[in-house]
Amino acid sequence: MAEELKKGAVSAGSKKKAASPAVDGQERGASSLDTVKLIVALLLVVGGIVAFYYFEEQMLLIRVITLLILVGLSAATVYSTASGKTIWGFMKESRVEVRKVVWPSRQEATQTTLIVVVMVFFMGIFLWLLDMFLFWGIRSLPGQGG
Repeated sequence: MAEELKKGAVSAGSKKKAASPAVDGQERGASSLDTVKLIVALLLVVGGIVAFYYFEEQMLLIRVITLLILVGLSAATVYSTASGKTIWGFMKESRVEVRKVVWPSRQEATQTTLIVVVMVFFMGIFLWLLDMFLFWGIRSLPGQGG
């Protein structure tokens, strides 16, 4: 019975190995198709930018709408790739995490901003005085003028 289990495990392992090159080929095919899609998306954006400036004599509204359409098509093309879906998933997860953040109240934000402004003001005065003192010290050295 133990031998049958070992044979079953060996045959299952050999099936996995036999299936592995086919899966790798499919992944390579999908990967190369994704690469082509990403290149097409890049060309759409570059073509839209070039067309925006090439058709300078056309109305600005038409050029902007055309550029936005091409950028939208490019975004849809990128989304159809595996990496595009990964990026979209990351963005959705990030949005969920941002909703979990405890944001400061208006009063806390105002107080923190005022503290930063006051500290910047005092550090500016301190550095200005330090600069004046060092300048005075250098000028008072023998043979340095003044």
